[in-house]
Formats: sequence, C-alpha cells, structure tokens
Amino acid sequence: MSIWFKICNAFCGLALWYSLGGVAVGVATSRSPQSIRGPAMVEYTNHLQNEKSPYLQQHVHNPVDWYPWGDEAFSRAAREDKPIFLSIGYSTCHWCHVMAHESFESQTIAALLNKNFVCIKVDREERPDVDQMYMAATQAMTGSGGWPMSLFLFPDGRPFYAATYIPAASMQGRPAFPDIINAVHKAWQGRRDELEKTATSLLEALEKHQDAPAALSSDLSDRAFAAFSGQYDIRFGGFGRSPKFPRPVVLHFLLQYAFRTSNKHALHMAQATLDHMAAGGIHDQLGGGFHRYSVDRQWRVSHFEKMLYDQAQLLQSYLDMFQITGDQKYSQVARGIADYVLRDMQDRAGGFYSAEDADSADPYKPGAHGEGAFYLWTEKDIVRTLGSENAHIFSYCFGIEFEGNALHDPQHEFSGRNILYQAHSAVDAAKHFSRSVQEMRASLEKSKSLLLAKRNLRIRPHIDDKIITSWNGLMIGALARAGGLLDEQEYIDAAVKAARFIQEKLFVPDSARLLRRYRDGEAAHTGQLDDYACLVAGLLDLYQVVQNPDFLAWAQSLTRTMLQEFWDEKAGGLFDSVADARVPLRLKSDYDGAEPAANSVAAMNLLRLGRLTARTGWLERSRQTIEAFSGQLNNVPQALPEMLCSLSAVEEKPEQVVIAGIPGRKDTSTLLAEVRKHYHPTRLLLLADQSRNQEFLSRYLLFIQTMNMQGGKATAYVCKNYTCSIPATSAKKLAGQLTTQGKSKK
Repeated sequence: MSIWFKICNAFCGLALWYSLGGVAVGVATSRSPQSIRGPAMVEYTNHLQNEKSPYLQQHVHNPVDWYPWGDEAFSRAAREDKPIFLSIGYSTCHWCHVMAHESFESQTIAALLNKNFVCIKVDREERPDVDQMYMAATQAMTGSGGWPMSLFLFPDGRPFYAATYIPAASMQGRPAFPDIINAVHKAWQGRRDELEKTATSLLEALEKHQDAPAALSSDLSDRAFAAFSGQYDIRFGGFGRSPKFPRPVVLHFLLQYAFRTSNKHALHMAQATLDHMAAGGIHDQLGGGFHRYSVDRQWRVSHFEKMLYDQAQLLQSYLDMFQITGDQKYSQVARGIADYVLRDMQDRAGGFYSAEDADSADPYKPGAHGEGAFYLWTEKDIVRTLGSENAHIFSYCFGIEFEGNALHDPQHEFSGRNILYQAHSAVDAAKHFSRSVQEMRASLEKSKSLLLAKRNLRIRPHIDDKIITSWNGLMIGALARAGGLLDEQEYIDAAVKAARFIQEKLFVPDSARLLRRYRDGEAAHTGQLDDYACLVAGLLDLYQVVQNPDFLAWAQSLTRTMLQEFWDEKAGGLFDSVADARVPLRLKSDYDGAEPAANSVAAMNLLRLGRLTARTGWLERSRQTIEAFSGQLNNVPQALPEMLCSLSAVEEKPEQVVIAGIPGRKDTSTLLAEVRKHYHPTRLLLLADQSRNQEFLSRYLLFIQTMNMQGGKATAYVCKNYTCSIPATSAKKLAGQLTTQGKSKK
C-alpha cells in the first residue's frame, strides 16, 4: 500500500539476511500465551529514571542499561565503537509488554546487550519522527512492521538490521533473541563492510522513493471507491476479514463520496460498518468508547486497548451518520464516546490522556493479569449482580453464555468469560419474552448501570496519562462538533478547556511553536507536523461552534509556523518531522491509517483557512500538498482516502453559511442548529455577531460587513461559490437553501 512496501519489493533486505547468516524475524500476530506482568526488578536503575514517558518509566528498572534518545547515547556509541540497539514501543502495547517480560527483565539477555551495544528506548508516541523513520526501515527490510520495533544501528543512527517482536527462546522457526544478539555482534566485528552496504542501500532506497509531483488522474475517487467495494465484508461490515480495524478515514471518504455522487452503496458500506462495530465487542457496551481493533471478523473479540485518536475519529464518524440519517442510535453511540473520554481520559487541567491498556488485573483470579480482563464477565457474576429475571434478559440481549462467548480464543484466555456484544435488540427481546419494548429497555438500562458500577470497583487498566498535542487536537474538534450538534454545552466547554490547556502548556508564544507532549508538569519534545495539522483542524472545528476569533487567529499563527518549519520547497508537501541530526531522513507519510497522514489533514486545513481568510497562497499550498503525493494517489488511491477528501474539497465550489444574529439569543441558536443538522463535509459556518467576530472576519471577507439582521431577526445567508441566496429568517426557509446531496451517480 505505501512506498515502504514498494521499497521492500526492490530492496528486500537480502544484504541484511546474508550479513547476519540468514537470521530473520517476522511480526507477531497471535495472542500472548501467558500473563505479561512480572514483578518489578527494582535492584536496577538505568538512564531512563528522569524521563516522564509512562512507557520509558515501565523500563526504568530493567537490567538493560537503557538510554533515552539523545546525544549521550549516540556519543557513547561513537566513542566506544559499538552498535546501537534501538527498541521502540508505547505503554499500552501488548507485545511490548511481552518482550519486556521475556527479554528486557532477563539478566542473561541484558548482560549480552549491555556488553556489546548501547541500548536506546523510545516512546513512539513522544517521538513519531524517530518511529516513522525506523518503521520505514523495518518495513523495507522485513516486509512488515509493528511494535515493539527492534533495530540495530550504526553510531550515527543508520539502521542495518530490523525486526519487531523477538522471542526470548526460539519458537515456531523464529530465532531466539540471544542468537540474534550474538549474530549481530559477530557481524559487527567481522563483516562490518557488509552492514555498511546494507545501511547505505536502505537509505538510498528510502530517499529515492519520495514521489515527485505529477498530474493527478481524474478518476482517483472512483478507483478508491471500487477498491473499498472489493474489500468490503458484506456480512459483517468493515474491510477484509480479520483482524479488523475501524480505520475511520475510510468511513469519512465513503460518506463524502456518497454525498458528492449519491452513491447508495458507499453510504451503505459506511453505515453497516458503523452498525456492526457499535453492536460488537469492539464497542465498550457499558462504559462507551471503542477498543483498538477486533481479532475476528465479527467485531467480537477485541484487542482491548483504547486510544484517544480512535475515540476522536469515531466520534466524528457517528456524528456524520447521525446528521445523514437522523437516527438517534448514532447520537447515542456518539454520546457514549464523549462521555467516556470526559469521565476517564480527561486530566483535571483540561488535556486528554493518550490511551488505556489492553491488559489489566483479572477480577476472577487474584494476582493474575490478562488481556481484556477488566471488561469480561462470567455468567454467574451477571446473575449474582442483576438477579435472575434481569440477568435472563441481559444475557439474551448481550450474548452471555455459560462457557463464554469468545469466537477466537486459541490460548483459552476467555474460557468461561463473556465479551459483551449486542446479540439481540430490545425489540427482539420484547418478542422473545412477550413483554413490551419499554420494559425491555428499562431492564437493560438498569442492568447496564449496575454492571458498570460493579466494573468500576475493579482495578482499572493502566492509563497512559501523557497528553499528546496532535491527538488532543483531534479530540478538541470532535467534542466541539458533538456539543454543537447534540446541544451539549459540557462537550463544548471540555473542548475549549483542552484548547486552553494546549495553549498554556504546549505552545511557545514567542516562536509560535508547539511542543508535543505534556506529563507530570513537564512539556517536552519539538512539535511534529501532525501536532500542527491536527491541532489546527481541531481549532477550526471549535471555531465554527463557539465563533470566538481567538481560535481562528491561533489556527492562522500555527499554520504560518507549520509552513515555515515543514514545507518542502523542492518537491512540495510537508515533511512529517523537523530536522534532527540523529534521524537520517525526513519523510512524508503517504498512508492514511489508524490516524490520518498529517499532509492529508494539512491540505484540508489550508483549504479551509484559505477560504476563511481569502488567502490565495494557502489555497495554492493546499493543492500543491496533494500533488506532492501524486505518485501514491495515481497508483494506489485507496491508500490516502483522507487526502482524496481534501482533493474533492479543492475541486468543489465552496459553500458558506453566515448567520447574522446575537449570540445566545433563541432565533440565532435556532438557525445555527438548523445548519448543523445537515451533513456537508466542507461547508463553513460563520456568525456575523454584530460584534468582535464579525469585525475579525471582515478583515479578510469584506462581504461579511454587509451581513446584517433583517427586521431585527437573526438572518441566514447561504453563499455558494461566493454568490449568496435571498436572506432567510426561518429554519424552514434556510433548510431549503442548503446543499444536502450531490448530483446523482449514473
């Protein structure tokens, strides 16, 4: 899908295998066979002791002499002429825990590493620039990637060997970590020239595959739609079979494509996927929010970690579907996501935490840990908590079985346990039990409340409480939009509070630059492109809800800095990272995956801001950003669905709705609510408030000065391609003027 797989086809890492005598390691894909939480080894303390990252703190007492990424480690490697062992992961990563327990807590393995290598541990969420470069290297060398990532480098940072999870003891044809350590050491001593060739060839291949701008094909969206149609799971929704990832960028593309073309199948694929996900075990049926992915085709058995970026993007997806259909079941899922985030993932100061772990203490086996243990139930516990009658109804609706209901359990982790999923609706239950639907709903709501209260008494999974700028930007935008659409002031207030937190703690006013991470009183690490792009996107969504020009001004300031720091003057587009002497290459991600590629988000930001402020230069930068990825778009358009959304927006005629009215007054709120009810992927909503916001906008859009209330009433002006309709003072008349669908698809 991405350029790294193209590189792998050309490079294939052959020099790597021969240099190390044929030792090769693939990616782990199955579940851990045992608990991964061992006792802390407090007799050791390494160089990570002053780091704030929860992931690095998990490794402070490893016998491995870990260093954080920085000059001290690289200088020592150069001085002692030793290769670097680089391990990259994150605190809620299941297989990172496994490798830590098996290898990094082993005194034997630690002794091998410490003797012949300088060891560096990196939190991928704090340093996405480091992660991106070495993930590209890992994919190029092995054809796959994942975490933990395990690499061996020259003292100047050039990689010559890469793998993901490596077992401590050989298994299923996979070499043991000690064997690899010894092979690398022997190669370093006796065949370093071959390692040099490997590193040089790899970097040349990575640099060569940075696409040059070219003409874009006219059928990109149609081809991407066809590709997703071919991958679509007709029975269970989603794309492919298993494991299944939500990938909200695909849903965003399909909904936008359906809007522009009136293609019913595009809408159906997105809607059915959201329906199956909401009903599945990937959805926390009690506490709200979504887990990372499902290991089975039916969305039943999850990888149980919860990531902030998933919550933010899926909140947007369910809000989109609520706008399109008007069905309250989508607003209920959206509220569940927002409520979960505010309840469990927001710091008191306003920022949002990064993730919750998949693994937790087992409530049924004292002293044991397991994946998903916090979320699992035995049938006996359900009956004991709810009583026989309510338990019978609940078990019917949520698929509870005496022996457990997991569809995929090769290691027997879920024996006798149940993952809550929606097996039957309240309507089904009413027919089954010959009761009213209202009775069934009341019983289920009571049962869910009782079970959630009991679950809250369990030991919660570890939470990674670092606050990442980019992910907070995504959440700020989603919460603001949820508050505006669902009329929930609490959500809007939370979004504003988070934005103020970022501005106070992670923004440097003198340089207009961002920092990436805040934790435990410390702001650290230079902001990367995704920090700027995602925060600006969030601020633009927030601005359209609160209409406070301070947020629009800040978005402009951040965009100017973004262009100064990241723009590629030679090939166009934006580098994903700032220049770092220790990272051999600055790259541009060309894949919209679990998170959208930063360039995809930046392209849309530049378009929206260009239209909001009449900056033709930013409009041109938006198009140039997209054209910088022409190679990937022309070859594999489905790799960049979010960028295709930006491309479609660039090619569309703009639509703006200006409400002239007094903020907070009922007639103004009614017109604003009417606009928000209708799905439109690129419409801009502005408030001519007869005050500060209108004055600010008038600096850029002169016509805003003339947008006044008619007859003392709040008045709407619908402007398409810079031509405005007759002013509307009623919601009904306004609704008739709004664009609600594209041209019919033939």
